[in-house]
Amino acid sequence: MKTTWKDIPPVPTQQEFLDIVLSRTQRKLPTQIRAGFKISRIRGFYTRKVKFTQETFSEKFAAILDSFPRLQDIHPFHKDLLNTLYDADHFRIALGQMSTAKHLIETISRDYVRLLKYGQSLFQCKQLKKAALGRMATLIKRLKDPLLYLDQVRQHLGRLPAIDPNTRTLLICGYPNVGKSSFLRSITRADVDVQPYAFTTKSLFVGHFDYKYLRFQAIDTPGILDHPLEEMNTIEMQSITAIAHLRSAILYFMDLSEQCGYTVQAQIQLFKSIKPLFSNKLVFLVVNKIDVARPEDLNPDLQAELQTLLTSGEVEMLQLSCNTQEGVQEVKNAACERLIADRVSQKLKAGTANNGAIGGRLADVMARIHVAQPLGGQKLETFIPEGLEGRAKYDKEDPDRRKLARDVEAENGGAGVYNVDMRADYILKNPEWKYDKIPEIFDGQNVYDFIDPDIEAKLQALEEEEEKLEQEGYYDSDEEIDDEEEAEVLQKAEIIREKQQLIRNEARMKKRLKNQAIIPRKAMKKNFSELEDALDQLGVDTTNLAERAQPRSRSRGRSLTRSRMGTEDPDSMDVDAKPRDRLRSKSRAPTTNRREDGVTDEASRSKAERLAKLSQKKMNRMARQGEADRHATASITKHLFAGKRGMGKTQRR
Repeated sequence: MKTTWKDIPPVPTQQEFLDIVLSRTQRKLPTQIRAGFKISRIRGFYTRKVKFTQETFSEKFAAILDSFPRLQDIHPFHKDLLNTLYDADHFRIALGQMSTAKHLIETISRDYVRLLKYGQSLFQCKQLKKAALGRMATLIKRLKDPLLYLDQVRQHLGRLPAIDPNTRTLLICGYPNVGKSSFLRSITRADVDVQPYAFTTKSLFVGHFDYKYLRFQAIDTPGILDHPLEEMNTIEMQSITAIAHLRSAILYFMDLSEQCGYTVQAQIQLFKSIKPLFSNKLVFLVVNKIDVARPEDLNPDLQAELQTLLTSGEVEMLQLSCNTQEGVQEVKNAACERLIADRVSQKLKAGTANNGAIGGRLADVMARIHVAQPLGGQKLETFIPEGLEGRAKYDKEDPDRRKLARDVEAENGGAGVYNVDMRADYILKNPEWKYDKIPEIFDGQNVYDFIDPDIEAKLQALEEEEEKLEQEGYYDSDEEIDDEEEAEVLQKAEIIREKQQLIRNEARMKKRLKNQAIIPRKAMKKNFSELEDALDQLGVDTTNLAERAQPRSRSRGRSLTRSRMGTEDPDSMDVDAKPRDRLRSKSRAPTTNRREDGVTDEASRSKAERLAKLSQKKMNRMARQGEADRHATASITKHLFAGKRGMGKTQRR
């Protein structure tokens, strides 16, 4: 939970508010507009001004509303403290006026943007913009007092101490000038003003200290006088708020020497008056200035009345002297011990209403714990092995002590020279196997334990069987190559492989192929004669190659000629047509009119154009970039697109 509000940003005055927003609108938006522009562009120019101003106002108001604490979301202690210091009603009204102004400015913007959509001229749009910004400025000027009030609250909130309502706390209270601030200064490093007159402390002071590695906070409250709650001032109400809402140990200070200016009877009466606020809290009655007067020095009537405060057993008396530091640490330690024990017991008893007499957490813990006991009530004795029962305790100085592995290592040269025999403790079926050359692999067994002893005889039988099958011709091929044609094919294939290898070797020898592939993969155009020569060198018959390619060219030529000449006779084909003529005929395809494609008649085309304009109207209204808009690339001179020029020289160009 947030305990301090030092990071609340400053709240500007109404004039600063206007200057910030209007100057930002002037800086961030274009300022050039002329009557010759399209009316849609003029409307968009002034609409953008109004909307940007409204968004800036809303952003500033939202930042102010979010930075201040919400009274319904904070701890009751902080809520009552804010009510005491600033009046919660005034605080709510000021924040409510900020929120109302934000909504009113949004309404003004919405109304004038709607009017600007129907502006007929530059002058009319400009007047609407001035009216919108003028109404917004009038609203801001009415917020003069709430803005000043919130800025003063912000300054005071930043000076409040950071009090955590949920941590371990010692709360020091009592009449003015009884030594509260002196005690806080003795146990913490808080810089508290200590003076010999009443009401030196006018607000809450916090100091921190550690006890048994736990963090504690001690709060010094302003002095309280014994009068009704309605008559207490703001200083006293801070103390009452802290006592009422903080879970803490209460240290009620008393001055029996009456040097504070108030009698012992009045101090006892104040304790009784505020005792209802001490319910469910640890209370300590701390007697200060015992170097001047102790409880034993009082008259019997006052002593008896003082003892009545302790008879219930809920209040414990402690004594100290901040002047001589006698008993200061004892009082602090006693209060911290009791507070820690009380917080632990409260945690254990949490949820008592749901789980009966035993607390919820304690019951859950006890339900999970189960202590196992032997059946039949028998008692289990400690087991000591027989080999260790009579063994004497190892003594390094005893010459007859048993020898350890460390002693053996020292006798054989020490660490780095002697290597421990790891095989000595192997548990094997035969102890002679411990130092076999074959290593142990698992569970005290060697690799040899998994080898078949008849493996050599079986291997010999397999080899003899293989020799017998080979002599009988079992592995010979059933079909011998007797065919001369197949032999010739195999011979040519061998020649082709040799030729390919030669080509690869030639490519490797060429210096131009540094980082290229050994065999180029891209298709290259070759003449038909080169193809025939290459195949002849590889030993391939090329007599039928031209005949196989002829029908395909004839069919292609027929289709092209028929489409070009418009003839129906398949024999009347233009064989002499060049490929370039065929390409030209393809490129002479009739051009199409994109405006009329896909439209049946004039009415359909006009309807399509009207729908296209309607769909574009929303884009135009939002000032979105379209396909016909000019695009300024990043290479254009920077000073042409850097916004308005400020004061100063332009020698940089």
